[in-house]
Amino acid sequence: MNADPATDVFEEHRPVLTGVAYRMLGRITDAEDVVQEAWLRWSSADREEVREPRAYLVRITTRLAVDRLRHLRSRREAYVGPWLPEPLTTEEAVGSPPVPDAAERAVLADSVSFAVLVVLESLSPLERAVFVLREAFGFPYAEIAAALDRTEPAVRQLAGRARRHVGERRPRYDVDPAERRDLTERFLAAASGGSIERLMALLAPDVRLVSDAGGKAKAALRTIESADKVGRFLAAVAQEVGPDWDMRVAEFNGGPAVACFVGGKPDTFLQLEARDGVIQCIYIVRNPDKLSGLSALFDL
Repeated sequence: MNADPATDVFEEHRPVLTGVAYRMLGRITDAEDVVQEAWLRWSSADREEVREPRAYLVRITTRLAVDRLRHLRSRREAYVGPWLPEPLTTEEAVGSPPVPDAAERAVLADSVSFAVLVVLESLSPLERAVFVLREAFGFPYAEIAAALDRTEPAVRQLAGRARRHVGERRPRYDVDPAERRDLTERFLAAASGGSIERLMALLAPDVRLVSDAGGKAKAALRTIESADKVGRFLAAVAQEVGPDWDMRVAEFNGGPAVACFVGGKPDTFLQLEARDGVIQCIYIVRNPDKLSGLSALFDL
């Protein structure tokens, strides 16, 4: 048992801090760096003057995440090809303490979905912070205002603007996990079996494919749209799948996904979004910097 009360308090709130930081930054490594910096500030703070440790820690983490996001913006503008988040395992948790209520868990899981995180990239750092704290974690406006050093009316304006922006740009997908997993497995079987007919039958006419390699692996440099173009692209990719490919299905970012390993090394991450029983969007991550953590998750 840890004898340090400061460490105990911080570890109690670490899941929430990590959840906030990841939703702000979209990268596990960046989120962990922010949380580590929050720990350093917490460990050196005069904790006798801290009445509410959770609010204090969230405030530190949010401000650090806003600063880091501002710094990262210029790098992301020069990013090669589409940018996607780093896959986050949500097999047992979604960046917060366990929640028994299924509806609440669904909200938390949805807030780390690729569809939402991609839209959040178009918000300003302050809008994103307000949206994450309010919509994902339900923090009161007064607490968010204190965290961002803004007035409550200003925070409410930011929240309204962010909510409208996300609502207008975010695609609507089904969230039934069983249906998504079944569709994922059928897609995998069709692709690995080389059946272009079965593959095409799973695609919506206006399906989109977004791939992120950051210029460090082979991938489409632009979003591919339409069933015909996406189907032909996937058929070409399927021909490269060999016997040394190991594909694992698990839950990431609130839904089923496929982690592909070649020779024991992570090569590709793939996740589908569906509506009305067909695939509406395919996300592919091949940037090795965003796949390095997959091996540990699968004990490879």
